Amino acid sequence: QYSASELILVEDEMTDTEDNEEEDLGVMDDQRSVILHLISQLKLGMDLTRVVLPTFILEKRSLLEMYANFMAHPDLFLSIAAGATPEERIICFVEYYLTAFHEGRKGAVAKKPYNPIIGETFHCSWDVPKDKVKAFRTNSASTVSKDTAKEFGQDQSTCYKLRFVAEQVSHHPPVSCFYCECKEKKMCVNAHVWTKSKFMGMSIGVSMVGEGVLYLMEHEEEYVFTLPSAYARSILTIPWVELGGKVNINCARTGYSATVTFHTKPFYGGKVHRVTAEVKHNPTNTIVCKAQGEWNGTLEFTYSNGETKVIDTNKLPVIRKKIRPIAKQGPLESRHLWQHVTSSLKEGNIDAATEHKHRLEERQRAEERQRVALTTPWKPKYFAKEGDGWLYLNPLWKT
Repeated sequence: QYSASELILVEDEMTDTEDNEEEDLGVMDDQRSVILHLISQLKLGMDLTRVVLPTFILEKRSLLEMYANFMAHPDLFLSIAAGATPEERIICFVEYYLTAFHEGRKGAVAKKPYNPIIGETFHCSWDVPKDKVKAFRTNSASTVSKDTAKEFGQDQSTCYKLRFVAEQVSHHPPVSCFYCECKEKKMCVNAHVWTKSKFMGMSIGVSMVGEGVLYLMEHEEEYVFTLPSAYARSILTIPWVELGGKVNINCARTGYSATVTFHTKPFYGGKVHRVTAEVKHNPTNTIVCKAQGEWNGTLEFTYSNGETKVIDTNKLPVIRKKIRPIAKQGPLESRHLWQHVTSSLKEGNIDAATEHKHRLEERQRAEERQRVALTTPWKPKYFAKEGDGWLYLNPLWKT
């Protein structure tokens, strides 16, 4: 086992040029018969965790990388720490959270990211221009917080560095962990997610079990949050994804909490991708902010003082992540690990992709059998089990 630090050289990272757009072709006829055959063997409500799904529905990236795309607007993420009051900070968190999903779901067609294999990791980072990280209400007096004053004083580099690492820490159940930190802003987030898929007739539901915690060290605040479920709809024609369910964001220290509801489209009429949110100060039971709109469209925020703000997620600048070229990645890093499946899918060679994927899965099974035989449990590299959850081994708050 090598130590975590020597492997990942930030200097080697280059701006990612991968384009996650999927061709919107829908399902081909021969593929439809495969899906029909698969459906004929499934029962409603059946757990799909161990069902091998056809390769042509795969998305050319690992689930671990999809989690990194939650950070496609790192400027909004870093702005949370710039909020002058607990109220501003939780509102900023909700603004960031509501805009975090659209980039991970590129392309109208629902495809499924690769199931990470145990021990798989994904590393990337973002350089976030400091002038893009703003305090919450840029028109109010709180803009020049002590941070900014300090920065004007000495010439620091022009970007904040945000680093991300994800790891698949368990195979059954399939648990992914990710950790993201910005040392300068003294903030980090740690999450563990276990995906559970369920067959629902013409759609597949994926619930995200687990939670994340955002730590703002300067304010000694911890925000615990959960993730919505995802549904792949109309799996026989042109499959598409919608999010559903109620998620909570909670800061025990300040007494602020938020509920975000992702509304699934009603059977008749109704809009798709709707989301509503409410931020509340629990001790006084006051609602300080409401939001509504579409998570992949326009969102409107209304604050308790009557002010409103509109965010169009499609117009938000996307800061591309930086990632090391495959040649400089370790054998278990997502893009290195899945490179042959990805290139086969890009060439449209489904059989080759299936073959490469099968080899990876076989290797995983063989190693699992060996561990069982030797009764040596799998030991993750970056995360350790703690209670029901998993924690990054050296998070910012420990240093």
